[in-house]
Amino acid sequence: MTKKKKKIRVQSGGRKKFNPQLLKEQILSFLNNNLSRAYSSKQLIKKLGLRDQSSKAAVQPLLISLENEGKIQKIRNSYRSLTKPDIVTGKVDHVNARFAYVVTNTDLGDVWIRTSDLRHAMDGDLVEVTVTKVKHGKRPEGKVVRIIERGKDEIVGRIEFSPRFAFVIADNRKIYEDFFIRLDDASTASHLDKVIIKVTEWPSHDKSPQGKVIRVLGKAGEHEAEIHSIMAEFDLPFAFPESVDAEAESLSGEMHPEEIKRRKDFRPITTFTIDPVDAKDFDDALSVKPLKNGNLEVGIHIADVTYYVRPKTELENEAAERATSVYLVDRTIPMLPERLSNGLCSLRPNEDKFTFSAVFELNSNGVIQKEWFGRTIIHSDRRFTYEEAQEIIEGKPGDYAKELIQLNDLAKKLKAQRFKNGAINFETRELRFQLAEDGTPLGVVPRVRKDAHKLVEEFMLLANKRVAQFVFDVHGEGAKNTMVYRTHDYPDPEKVNTFAQFAKKFGHDMHLNQDRISNSINTLITEIEGKPEENVLQQLAIRSMAKAKYTTAADIHFGLAFQHYTHFTSPIRRYPDMMVHRLLQLYLDNKKAPKVEPIEEQCKHSSEREKRAADAERASVKFKQVEYMRNAEDKPYPGVVTGVTEWGIFVEIIETSCEGLVRMSELTDDYYEFDEENYRIIGRGNKKIITLGDELTVRVIGTDIDRRTIDLTIAKPED
Repeated sequence: MTKKKKKIRVQSGGRKKFNPQLLKEQILSFLNNNLSRAYSSKQLIKKLGLRDQSSKAAVQPLLISLENEGKIQKIRNSYRSLTKPDIVTGKVDHVNARFAYVVTNTDLGDVWIRTSDLRHAMDGDLVEVTVTKVKHGKRPEGKVVRIIERGKDEIVGRIEFSPRFAFVIADNRKIYEDFFIRLDDASTASHLDKVIIKVTEWPSHDKSPQGKVIRVLGKAGEHEAEIHSIMAEFDLPFAFPESVDAEAESLSGEMHPEEIKRRKDFRPITTFTIDPVDAKDFDDALSVKPLKNGNLEVGIHIADVTYYVRPKTELENEAAERATSVYLVDRTIPMLPERLSNGLCSLRPNEDKFTFSAVFELNSNGVIQKEWFGRTIIHSDRRFTYEEAQEIIEGKPGDYAKELIQLNDLAKKLKAQRFKNGAINFETRELRFQLAEDGTPLGVVPRVRKDAHKLVEEFMLLANKRVAQFVFDVHGEGAKNTMVYRTHDYPDPEKVNTFAQFAKKFGHDMHLNQDRISNSINTLITEIEGKPEENVLQQLAIRSMAKAKYTTAADIHFGLAFQHYTHFTSPIRRYPDMMVHRLLQLYLDNKKAPKVEPIEEQCKHSSEREKRAADAERASVKFKQVEYMRNAEDKPYPGVVTGVTEWGIFVEIIETSCEGLVRMSELTDDYYEFDEENYRIIGRGNKKIITLGDELTVRVIGTDIDRRTIDLTIAKPED
């Protein structure tokens, strides 16, 4: 149903009376909201929906009046607003072939741009935009007027040859143009190879973009070629520079007696690590010491990376640039060379190691009685896998059973206190692939988080929280100590309300209270556990939240319900943790706070790198899911609707946790219309409704490794 046009007649003394001032304001408002075009009086009459003769006759005189007032300009027989358009800059997010958004940091938000108005800007480009239309409650619209900077000039994709030329189809699904390659510029590539090209000529009004092959990755569809193409797509490094490796290898592993004397010695105290079975770098350990007063001293010991990685070194510069390790399905792209990550800094069992520690005296209720932060030396007595620790927690006899059970008991009390304070109980589902030697996926298994995982998590959260609070308080209340915080803002009430309205369609009333949104979400999460809509609503709830980030601003962490929070516990794989170690030591030494600006810049860089890593990790998982379903048994699979769009419905196959698309063209029993507001499609004739959370049985009808997509159809009853 279309919205009714604003009336330009008003009620007066029981009669409708023509109001020229109101019409004048309406004309000016329309022209101001359509800055890029000029309109004739006839066009304005049609656009404004004017029907009575008084209004129609008044349009031309009112236009002349507005022109005389200097508010509009006459161009031949048409008129345009003289209001200067807003000009903003931002990055292109080319969401589909028809339109893009330019993401800005202004109050306007994201600007909607037709593809034809992009001036051949591509996804990731920094552009200047004139905002041509702003309507209340809707996204502003605009046009690109200048490409300031290209996002990248190296593209990865599949090369296809014809007799006289070749072209490359980009892997990036947000790039909708193919790249022309002269045969002389194809290097050693063969038909259907995955390649990296350097763009030599950007697209113009009558030319396709051109490129030159600079690296051949291998045959499309092969494991190594596809993983390398993901690495290239997200600009992930293939190796460390030789100078960085050389600097790492030159580091001494000798533990100097003078350095040991400067540290608190925890080597006599029971200490162990708990990590995944395939972990190679161990950056955190726990120590346990019973005290005479009945309390427990728990040490959270973190690899002292900054002892080895010093400022203004090659290692430091490379770590700062990478900012994070990246975990693809079959490999880790580390932040630090193996000499450090798996050697000098890794808290391996039966070896003395330098650490930076947060040590707490906790009573039986998990309440902190004392705390201490500083540099230490430890000796790990045992390396537990999560599975081994879990078996002991569940009652199987084993090493350090008493200590593990004590820690688990305290962890549960710490967690209970967090949720009492308003933490949100999101349990996101992660997948693990069983791979053959050649990388072929043999199975896909959801990662199950049990008490052993949560035990480690709670003590890491405790250390991160208390380090942040210590730095915030160290020079007295109100002191401004430069620090790297991990913050998570309150969610946008409008987004939460939209989510609540959607949850209501499944019969879940959230009873929203602005002060206790977390309680409402936690209640919902408990209600939906084990139900078909569980995963859908969990994911939508997460999307309604703000994004966590690194910043020097000492803001809250809403999701964890912490007033102050940081990342202290993973310096082998996260550069912000290295920054925190240095800042903490600075304040322990009673030194002056450094300038905020360079640290804030590194926080922004680290947040961007974190997002890049997450996107690459998701791409690698999706690749393996597509490959797994390509080779899976041809049979009907029960699934759950996880997304609804104008071009089809996304369904997650329950057995394999792989998501695919049932295109509208596959729904042959009726013509279905997209109901965007209610996340559903409705059959025009049969009135059948398909919405998020519905259970469907589907078949795989196609897979595309390049695009990392799975095509599905709804299975017939005879299947």
